[in-house]
Amino acid sequence: MGWLKRLFGMEKPENAEVNPAPQAVAQAATAIQQAPTATQSIPPERVGLNGEYDQSGLAKRVALAFDQDSQLDDVNTLWVAQTGGTVVLKGQVPSQDILNKMISVARTVNGTSAVDTTQVKVG
Repeated sequence: MGWLKRLFGMEKPENAEVNPAPQAVAQAATAIQQAPTATQSIPPERVGLNGEYDQSGLAKRVALAFDQDSQLDDVNTLWVAQTGGTVVLKGQVPSQDILNKMISVARTVNGTSAVDTTQVKVG
């Protein structure tokens, strides 16, 4: 079972990308609006698998990146979460080498400002 399926209960969406271009978000018109802009940008950590706004976008894109790496696709004792731009890894990994690889992969995902491994047990 892949990371996306195990963590988020979803199959990989068609055209899903680890680092998609953010889609424009329609902005509600307000009377106080200073400039007539029709869109606003999505924070990098909130960009979903297809560029849409997603509260858990960074965690899902990291899970997708892990799915795409043959060394990481069978680790099923670790969970991925996010706090803002910080990727939080929780659980157990078989070796420090695997954990180092996961940290490296997570850092390549747009929007990742840090990787927290304080809740990971090695061995």
